[in-house]
Amino acid sequence: MAFGTKPLGKTFGAEVSGVDLSMPLDAKAAQEVRDLWLAHELLLFRGQKLEEKNLVEFSRNFGPLEIHLRREYLSPENPEVLYVSNLKKEGRPIGILADTEVGWHYDQIYLPRPAVGSLLYSVIIPPDRGATSFADMSAAYAALPERTKERIEGRKAVQSYEAFNRSYSVPTSDEQRRKTPDIEHPLVRTHPYTGRKALYICPGMTTRIAQLDENESADLLAELFAWATQPRFVYTHTWQLGDALLWDNACTMHRREPFDGTQQRLMKRTTILPDPAVAAPF
Repeated sequence: MAFGTKPLGKTFGAEVSGVDLSMPLDAKAAQEVRDLWLAHELLLFRGQKLEEKNLVEFSRNFGPLEIHLRREYLSPENPEVLYVSNLKKEGRPIGILADTEVGWHYDQIYLPRPAVGSLLYSVIIPPDRGATSFADMSAAYAALPERTKERIEGRKAVQSYEAFNRSYSVPTSDEQRRKTPDIEHPLVRTHPYTGRKALYICPGMTTRIAQLDENESADLLAELFAWATQPRFVYTHTWQLGDALLWDNACTMHRREPFDGTQQRLMKRTTILPDPAVAAPF
């Protein structure tokens, strides 16, 4: 298949044309899309008309899919699909993070084998369309001063799903707490497929840097967060109906920009885990 591409952000991202995600990809086409994903870190496919089974089938080209622990927000027919929505059924939102402003985060950074990818598809968008921003954490790492790279080399950071929920006043059940204890991951993640290095921290879930005192940890994290979210590393995507965004979750973090919570919004997401054949996810 012949795929066209054009750049999105200053350092990463590409819009891909010539792909209908509702149609199965043969092995060659699937590998071409996978190569584009790993090269550009973020791919945009516009004008898609997808059933949930299409989302699942396409996403499986990149790895096994996670069944999210927030089971109340999963599709009843396709549990690999997570609803991100403020639509309500019987007075309760059908989706996660209904209309809360969501700060910078990595999906599933709190897992022992964190996600390598996520796919988000717009089904219903508000009149102002809404936006999601992405930060290129590999470009941010590469541009760091050498003294900062030396300072963070080999260090680990604590990731907390409970802290993320607490930030947005979302309750964490006892079962969820048991499944997601705080965990330490390398502050710099080495991509399991490309070997590319990226900062692997996020304001939403990274609570501290291990083996540093509280003040030094807080100061260094603030410095790194400010560095990574400079405009030169950020692409902000304004949604259109039928957009599908596939991002590399090993080297980009993202946030939802504010929108009018009185307007309906429905997005559907799959989350891609590392291939079991990969010995280490870092």
